[in-house]
Amino acid sequence: MFAHSEGTLYQRLGGADRIACIVDDAIDRHAVNPVLAPRLRGRDLPELKSLGTTLVCAGIGGPPGEASRGPRLRSNGVRVSEREYGATRDDVAAALREQGVAAAEVEEVLAFLDSWVAEILER
Repeated sequence: MFAHSEGTLYQRLGGADRIACIVDDAIDRHAVNPVLAPRLRGRDLPELKSLGTTLVCAGIGGPPGEASRGPRLRSNGVRVSEREYGATRDDVAAALREQGVAAAEVEEVLAFLDSWVAEILER
């Protein structure tokens, strides 16, 4: 398993290039997930992957990039159902495991995602 015992989560995951591979894998999974695929039809997947990488890197201890200056998800009107969030979480966990990320880091990434759920969950 790929993990380091010290440093930020960003560092332990291997930095921007490694995180980009994980994000790419997760979004590819979303694109074929029957729960999430309808949301991604017609979307620019490379752009989503780039934005996702920037947001994740900034959120877990990497360089802030554009994410620190950009609007929050809530202000962009992003809303998901509990079912969609669960599918997203499952796809991300599967991508992390497929990329050889250790269980402790998988849980930290999922906790990071969970920290956003209040902003994006449909009520």
